Amino acid sequence: MISKMEKKKINPKKINEYSYIIEKDESMNVPVKVFASEKLMDKMMQDNCLQQGVNVASLPGIKGHSIMMPDAHQGYGFSIGGVAAIDSENGCISPGGIGFDINCGVRLLQTTIKKEQAYEKIKELLDELFRNIPPGVGAKAPLKLDDEQMQTVLEQGAKWCVDNNYGTKEDLENCEESGTMPNADPSKISQKAKSRGKGQLGTLGSGNHFIEVQYVSKIFDKNTADIFGIKEEGQVVVLIHCGSRGLGHQTCSDFLRKMEENYPEIMESLPEKDLIYAPSNSEIANDYFAAMCAAANFAWANRHMIGHHTRESFRKIFGDSTEVHTVYDVAHNIAKKEEHTVNGETFTAWVHRKGATRAFGPGRPEIPEKYQKTGQPIFIPGSMGTSSYVLVGTETSMKESFGSTAHGAGRLLSRKQANQTWRGEQLKADLEKEQIYIKAASWRGITEEAPLAYKDVDEVVKVSDDAGIGKIVAQLKPIGVVKG
Repeated sequence: MISKMEKKKINPKKINEYSYIIEKDESMNVPVKVFASEKLMDKMMQDNCLQQGVNVASLPGIKGHSIMMPDAHQGYGFSIGGVAAIDSENGCISPGGIGFDINCGVRLLQTTIKKEQAYEKIKELLDELFRNIPPGVGAKAPLKLDDEQMQTVLEQGAKWCVDNNYGTKEDLENCEESGTMPNADPSKISQKAKSRGKGQLGTLGSGNHFIEVQYVSKIFDKNTADIFGIKEEGQVVVLIHCGSRGLGHQTCSDFLRKMEENYPEIMESLPEKDLIYAPSNSEIANDYFAAMCAAANFAWANRHMIGHHTRESFRKIFGDSTEVHTVYDVAHNIAKKEEHTVNGETFTAWVHRKGATRAFGPGRPEIPEKYQKTGQPIFIPGSMGTSSYVLVGTETSMKESFGSTAHGAGRLLSRKQANQTWRGEQLKADLEKEQIYIKAASWRGITEEAPLAYKDVDEVVKVSDDAGIGKIVAQLKPIGVVKG
């Protein structure tokens, strides 16, 4: 059991140019490992995220290290950018280690369009994407699921889409878990959560979610890029970032409340109440995992539908011969049951990845056959006006970070601070001067995601690459963005 503790001054010890350690004390079950450069560590010291990493290190059943990624910043319970492998038999599962937007993630599509073609019709393309994929708070899809359809989507995820002529079998093959978590149980999702999701399949939402039309700026690893379908510099790709919408948020809220009500003694013992957990093998833990898997399936179906409508939009603007293929789809707010080894001990864990991307290396059976020799694709988005990156999973990541790496640039300013600092109209005009075009549902959606509200994505990716927990394959630069 975690005992209450006073917050102490945290002094991370630098190990090398890309990592730090916070040594284990009497309140912790494991040390904290932080992947960061000096520049990124300075940013981490400015909020409460390191303390959150220490708090996570005190959870029962945690193995190896509490891990923090180079984009880590303060979150709910876990830091965003936090990873923990917790014994699935003698540990716990914590919604704060997964997040409210269950299976928020990214999908990359590669196309046969060149950047010169895209620039010629970028405003038409953004208008078409905006029409076909509703963005913004409370956005409603043209398709509204009935009860039976919702049940099947929660059970089958993206497979339901393909069975109903949305997208292709290839899209499923190039998706984490093939777009379906097998432990899903829709009966564990509340009616309120289902109601919130019924009209949201194929919608983008708000916040940091986006559809970004990009071009390949630089290829660093030609052989791996070729296997990923990234053939040449100047090739147009599309990065989709979204999750489980209101259904996932409600599911997280429902189970946080259940855990708080059923485990008052755990609540009382926690250093931070947002770390509430259910012990392994408890009914609530199993119910939450089953509900989380169902919400994850909804998110994969949602990104799949957005990918399908993106393909249709490209073909309408550029012609029916335009090819659009899914490179891969990865989650970065999720818990998975995985087998890992620490100090010679092999165990099954709930690997919590909260704002962290799975980064499995070559030969791992969970990744598609076509990526067995390379490792899985990883996508690290930038911040609207900056680069994004394609990386590849490594053997090193399996040893150092439970097969995980960063998921984005990481916020520097809160959304409130960003809104107080910038005007949407000016940001839009400034980005257009750089030939980056934006179509947004609101001015607030632009100011909240101002590029300077985020850390330097180039630095985040450099740390991942230097640490070997995700090797750089290609750099992508934005042409046009659809936002809520």
